[in-house]
Amino acid sequence: MSFDVNQVRAQFPILARKIDDNPLVYLDNAATTQKPQCVIDALVEYYTQYNANVHRGAHRLADEATKKFEAARDVVAEFINANKREEIVWTSGTTESINLVSHGLAQYLQPGEQVVVTEMEHHADLVTWQQACAKSGAKLVVVPINDEGELDLVAFDTALAQKTRLVAFPHVSNALGTVNPIALLTRIAKEAGAWVMIDGAQGIAHESVDVQALGCDFYAFSAHKLYGPMGMGVLWGREELLKDWPVWKTGGEMIATVTYQSATWNQLPYKFEAGTPNVGGAIATARAIQWLSEFNFAEVQAHEAALLRAATDRAMDFQGLRIIGSAEHKAGVLSFVMDAGHPADIGFLLDRQGIAIRTGHHCAEPLMNRLGVPGTARASFAIYNTLDEVEALFDSLKKVQMMLE
Repeated sequence: MSFDVNQVRAQFPILARKIDDNPLVYLDNAATTQKPQCVIDALVEYYTQYNANVHRGAHRLADEATKKFEAARDVVAEFINANKREEIVWTSGTTESINLVSHGLAQYLQPGEQVVVTEMEHHADLVTWQQACAKSGAKLVVVPINDEGELDLVAFDTALAQKTRLVAFPHVSNALGTVNPIALLTRIAKEAGAWVMIDGAQGIAHESVDVQALGCDFYAFSAHKLYGPMGMGVLWGREELLKDWPVWKTGGEMIATVTYQSATWNQLPYKFEAGTPNVGGAIATARAIQWLSEFNFAEVQAHEAALLRAATDRAMDFQGLRIIGSAEHKAGVLSFVMDAGHPADIGFLLDRQGIAIRTGHHCAEPLMNRLGVPGTARASFAIYNTLDEVEALFDSLKKVQMMLE
């Protein structure tokens, strides 16, 4: 469909809400996006029409739920161009996906090897590798960024001169909006013989992803940052790696045979999907992907780029405000600090005017320390935001500045 932001907004019921008699201006999309009515309807339909557990039920509801659940896996596989549907593993989100990989990696890591990450990691893509290295005696190497928030490519290349088992980096920085050159980073890492894990939580809604073209080994993302439901995520991994990767959790569904003495594991992807899955969440995730795929993605990207450009221009002209993160290639994130007050105060006063942003270290505390700030105020944009909302943000920031000075 052609892109019309007003038609898009009409599909999101929550955007009609008011906060203290002010129209809601929702600019916290890097934390979670809102959901279109069709995604909400998909969840309601599952729970009201064919709620059942999947795969082994001998009744109509279970059969319908299973078909929808597995069809959702096919939708995801096509969306990211997976080689096979068996490479799509349902998880609770990006964090669990990374932990699944990290849990298995700990059994491969050896003393003298290293895992390479970057200074811009979310805690989920830092602490997990810290723990894997601590358990194995391997070394964690952190590649620096420059003051603009861009990865130091020379340092990245140099770090890989040592024996590197895995390289992990974000597609897009949640705190700065920096879009990393993930294809280039992957190529460099693969030439060094390392596995590559990409945290796609912030990238999946803003850039097309083709995992086969990228050449990485793992790519993870969360549905709730992709206009889908909370508590649902995806891990994509290469079949040749996943088939031998150590199991993550044990229980029902992930087994092939069980005796009192031992067990064998199910085939892919089920060996990683222990217990009752989030069936409704998977179905609603697929619906969100189908909904987003109906748009011309280039038009969506152009719209979001226009929002960020307008916000950046306003921020640069705003006395007493400093942008944190000025990479040449950014997604829809504007992080900033103000001389007038702490980010938490800025967020509180904006909320009183109906404007929702996020404040703090954004689960990137080491990055904030590197940049010399306690945290930032972060406005993040999505498909349904408007230029009028950008203006509303900065008009409200003027009021915040007057109240805090």
